Amino acid sequence: MEALMIAIFVIGYLCIALEHPIRIDKAASAMVTGVLCWTAYILLAQHVDIPEWFTQFTATKGIPEGTAHEKMTHYIVEGQLLHYLGEIASILFFLLGAMTIVELVDVYEGFSLITSKIQTLNKVKLLWIVGFLTFFLSAALDNLTTSIVLISLLRKLISDKKDRMFFAGIVIIAANAGGAWSPIGDVTTTMLWIGGQISALSIVKEIFLPSLVCLVVPLLYLSFIMKGAIERPKSLHSDTSHKVNPLHQKIIFAVGVGGLLFVPVFKTITHLPPFMGMIFSLGIIWIVSEILNRNADHNTTSSTNVVSVLKKIDTSSVLFFLGILVAITSLQATGILSNLANSLDKSIGNENLIVITIGLLSSIVDNVPLVAASQGMYSLAQFPMDHHFWHFMAYCAGTGGSCLIIGSAAGVAVMGMEKIDFIWYLKRISLLALLGYFAGIGVFIIEEYLGL
Repeated sequence: MEALMIAIFVIGYLCIALEHPIRIDKAASAMVTGVLCWTAYILLAQHVDIPEWFTQFTATKGIPEGTAHEKMTHYIVEGQLLHYLGEIASILFFLLGAMTIVELVDVYEGFSLITSKIQTLNKVKLLWIVGFLTFFLSAALDNLTTSIVLISLLRKLISDKKDRMFFAGIVIIAANAGGAWSPIGDVTTTMLWIGGQISALSIVKEIFLPSLVCLVVPLLYLSFIMKGAIERPKSLHSDTSHKVNPLHQKIIFAVGVGGLLFVPVFKTITHLPPFMGMIFSLGIIWIVSEILNRNADHNTTSSTNVVSVLKKIDTSSVLFFLGILVAITSLQATGILSNLANSLDKSIGNENLIVITIGLLSSIVDNVPLVAASQGMYSLAQFPMDHHFWHFMAYCAGTGGSCLIIGSAAGVAVMGMEKIDFIWYLKRISLLALLGYFAGIGVFIIEEYLGL
């Protein structure tokens, strides 16, 4: 069963990577892969642990043991699927909420308040501005939301598709690097924080410099080879049939950005999942938009209301996200990822090399189950809170996903929004991400050696 599921995942992964040559949308490949992985699991599962109470119950009822075991196996697999679907749905709702807020701010031309401040046309200068803006914003928000916001900004700054794709690649590196050193910036760092493996102040202190170097090294390399100037779009305004009220523009921008910044605050106060805060923020900006448009003409109302904005959301990228996460959770449910982590522990031995390998593997499969498996493998008794092992895990799992475009939530979102080809990213961005990844590792190891 495991071999078949791995084969299905690998074939599906190749179809996603070769989207353009085979002319099949990656969303379709991802959805089929996800369903086939779970289908193979439920039809061929034989080693699912059956609760003792169920075995005793079926014996007293005279139900044939084999039949009862088969039915219970199906129930357990279905329960696992529904459990993981809840986690996936929370990510998708978060993504939909963030995309809608960003799109509504864009409709009101709110991002022009920022783009108008960025006057440089020099590619190198703009690269550093975008990189650092992404790096610090992703620590305050999270890498997924930040990527969505920055791609919207880049569309206002750069007209050439190829140039914009290159900048989008840097956004992925910067967003993942910025998210790694913040307890709310990346889902894996948040998992370690909630799990008691790290504390908020300690992770900032230990990981900030390695994360910064992870971004700076690619930027320094590009500063020597990148030349020329970007070309701005002819119009920095959204394609709307109305003139935006300057006051409304500022209000929607403030409410939108404030709503995104409020999400981690909401989570900290209520302990509810982040998507609840995002939905709340979307509801608030929706109400504000309705109030602002009460006395507006029909053209303005029809183009700036949230219902019309929802029609602009890239549904195919959301479906791709759904498919790839469903596929990955099947590997987690069967224990394939846990077995992989255990195999690494036995074959490699050295804890630093294990964490580095997990970071690189996170560019192939989602870093969430890999970190979850690591949390199960290593107890707090073995590695107590704020042990360098957990700090190193936060850095590697957070930044390693940048090596491939589908290795992180930020990468998947950017891939969908800008239609970036897997192979294009592999050729032009992956090496830069890898250089930054190992540069940050070097800084972290030096810090630990010097006791900083």
